[in-house]
Amino acid sequence: MVVRMRHTRSATRQRRSHHGLEAPVFSKCSHCGKGVLPHMVCPNCGYYKGRQVIDVLAKLDKKARKKKEKELHAHEEGQAEKRAEKGETLSAEGLSHR
Repeated sequence: MVVRMRHTRSATRQRRSHHGLEAPVFSKCSHCGKGVLPHMVCPNCGYYKGRQVIDVLAKLDKKARKKKEKELHAHEEGQAEKRAEKGETLSAEGLSHR
């Protein structure tokens, strides 16, 4: 028969100290400002690295599409107001984006 080794509380707890869960780290979407996992397309607006990759509105029904368009339009107006407060002007690239 095998002699069982004893483990103190501290040895057990030291071993288990690495078993804790870590919270996911979110970054801000450059277009809408929502929390997004790094290196992922924003599920809210469909943008990745400042350009639209997925047309989110195409997948929605008519009622949800109107609501989303209204939401995105309000957000874009808010960004324009912030730029106006700071005194920033849009470049040619920024104007063509709109």
